[in-house]
Amino acid sequence: MLKQLIKKAAVLGSGVMGSGIAAHLANIGIPTLLLDIVPRDLTKEEEAKGLTLADKPVRNRISTQNIQKLLKQKPAPLTSKKNLALIEAGNLEDDLVKLKDVDWVIEVVVENLNVKKQVFEKVDQYRKPGSIVSSNTSGISVEAMVEGRSDDFKKHFLGTHFFNPPRYLKLLEVIPTQYTSPEVLSFMKTFGEDVLGKGVVIAKDTPNFIANRIGTYGLLVTVREMLKAGLSVGEVDSITGPLIGRAKSATFRTLDVVGLDTFYHVAGNVYEQVEGKEKEVFEIPAFLKSMVEKGWLGSKSGQGFFLKKGKEILELDPNTLEYGPLKKLSSPAVELAKQEKGTANKLKALVYTNDKAGQFLWKTFTESFIYSAQLLGVIADDIVAIDRAMKWGFGWEMGPFEAWDAIGVEKSVQKLKSCGVEIPTWITDMLGKGHTSFYLEENGEQFYYDNGQYRLVETNPKAINLKKIKQQKGVIKKNSGASLIDIGDGVALLEFHSPNNAIGLDIVQMINYAVDEVEKNYKGLVIGNQGKNFCVGANLAMMLMEVQDDNIYELDLIVRHLHSALLKVKYSSKPVVAAPFGMTLGGGAEVCLPAAHIQASSETYMGLVEVGVGLLPGGGGNKELYMKHLENLPNGVPFDLQKVANKVFETIATAKVSTSAAEARENNFLSSSDGISFNSDHLIYDAKQAVLALHEKGYKPRVRRKVPVVGETGYATLLLGAEAMRLSGYISEHDLKIAKRIAYVIAGGRVPFGTEVDEQYLLDLEREAFLSLIAEPKSQQRMQHMLVKGKPLRN
Repeated sequence: MLKQLIKKAAVLGSGVMGSGIAAHLANIGIPTLLLDIVPRDLTKEEEAKGLTLADKPVRNRISTQNIQKLLKQKPAPLTSKKNLALIEAGNLEDDLVKLKDVDWVIEVVVENLNVKKQVFEKVDQYRKPGSIVSSNTSGISVEAMVEGRSDDFKKHFLGTHFFNPPRYLKLLEVIPTQYTSPEVLSFMKTFGEDVLGKGVVIAKDTPNFIANRIGTYGLLVTVREMLKAGLSVGEVDSITGPLIGRAKSATFRTLDVVGLDTFYHVAGNVYEQVEGKEKEVFEIPAFLKSMVEKGWLGSKSGQGFFLKKGKEILELDPNTLEYGPLKKLSSPAVELAKQEKGTANKLKALVYTNDKAGQFLWKTFTESFIYSAQLLGVIADDIVAIDRAMKWGFGWEMGPFEAWDAIGVEKSVQKLKSCGVEIPTWITDMLGKGHTSFYLEENGEQFYYDNGQYRLVETNPKAINLKKIKQQKGVIKKNSGASLIDIGDGVALLEFHSPNNAIGLDIVQMINYAVDEVEKNYKGLVIGNQGKNFCVGANLAMMLMEVQDDNIYELDLIVRHLHSALLKVKYSSKPVVAAPFGMTLGGGAEVCLPAAHIQASSETYMGLVEVGVGLLPGGGGNKELYMKHLENLPNGVPFDLQKVANKVFETIATAKVSTSAAEARENNFLSSSDGISFNSDHLIYDAKQAVLALHEKGYKPRVRRKVPVVGETGYATLLLGAEAMRLSGYISEHDLKIAKRIAYVIAGGRVPFGTEVDEQYLLDLEREAFLSLIAEPKSQQRMQHMLVKGKPLRN
């Protein structure tokens, strides 16, 4: 329903951020008008074509060019190149009249208040009453932007601060003004979560809002403490990344990616608007100013804190502004933390160890903690909004108050007081009342401290939490690899939880049990989890160990069991819905393909990648992808069976992986009827609704049918392509051997073209080919290399 209320949008400003927002809207399916200024001069190409400044292609040039750039940007802003058709180019002089047909106008022009006010004055003249208008400003007062605007404009205006890149970063800060209608604010929060797929926090109209205010402060404190401690850029990055629950890009690689000019602007924006000690922190260090003056802005300029020379990465010395070898910090605190499990325990080990790393992290963490606590009520109403903003906007595993809980509030405050640090009054009051943490968990529910009492952390009802369900209701059955959970309304869920969710016999056993249990007692089954990735394939280490021990019989049995279990999924009398997300590779894709319905997260990277380890798909993937292609063909329309076989062969033999769920649909891993969820937190809910919808329609199990194959002549055709690739040097002899096996399975062996065969026949061909390849020494070398190095070996 919400989506229908915003049927069309307009983005004003087509730079990297504006075009990125337009791309995100197009990914969702919302037609978007992208407007920019009219050029003042002709290009040489335009002059050569005889065009003038009055011609439409010239007047729309800036937005047209920026739309085309979306196809080349990395990471890709579009989930499918086809979505480009939903973005219409225009300009801010000729096309403002089109705003009468638009439901949401998003301003993304230059960060200058006067320019923005001029744009909004024009928007106010052309927009239709009731349409929402918002600014994507990263720090200019939204209140100041609406001065002089009509009452209807003011009522429907607010800040909507996306984080870059809009497709991938979850945070959306929504900033109301005193005039914003409560209904508009409520709508944008719900629309942001349910349709845009964002994590929405309501921020106050203060400099840089929530995430950039705290994040920039933390970065500047880190720079200051680095200089004080005499640490290098590389040393700081080695201890401020995954070790403390932050992104791999840590501190200075993040700044290089963001761009020093952008950081300089954001920090300067706060500097101009604050006073005292806070102003001192936001003053840009001299060496950073020098870097900006030299144009050493990071990735966009080819050098910043790091410089790549050949294969070597060098780091900048902030004292001399010269580059030298990359360093890493090793210390007792770091080694101790590496032995701990979980970020909370790692943090505790780090900040209370009195060495170089421990002292540095204690200082940077506690300064950010204190600053966040001081800003409570200034930038946001509660600690939950602050924590979520930092997690969703900066990729922190823990927000500042969650991290403070992790190291112990009481213990840390005692240490801070002993060092003469002033603690915000509300925290000393909290401790004085006997409350020693910002968050509490009771009966699977989470509560946060707020003004003397603990309140329930509110979540979107669509954000199903499997951990919470298990705490409250337990599990139906579990083993080392998976659990069967009752998620309510007559729907069960099979959750994988083996290391990396890799498929072994334990998971195969639970698939069998889950289908049997659901057929007896439930309306349907969801196969899903809330790990890092849905499933990255089969248990490679187990398979390698078995084959090196000459246990081919055991492997044969395992493959047969997996085939049987996935056929059980496919022909279950109750609907089975797979809910993939993230990496859904090899066996992960094979689990999804037989399901009655796939409800995929938009960011699903699906593919049959077994050739990378010297194998072919062994869990029915060849047969299922081939059948999926056939099922997706229009009914009653003649088709070329060989083209279908060619397409499937190419997808598997080249280990093609989708870069989104939309692309997975284009590669026929998903059918047109399968669903895509843009909010990953709502994936389980959406999958559950898909089960219930199938049940309500009176779900009928699939009927087993024979499959037409291209046979011997089709096999020969498939081999021609593979041989050409080998002769051109594109693939090795062993790659050719793998390709031949894949071709043989897809072709259906040595039968006449068009022969209809049983699924079990195709599975037997697959099993035999899989076992023959896994026995090959070169395939075993590839498997070993993947396990040790984490990347494919070309041998």
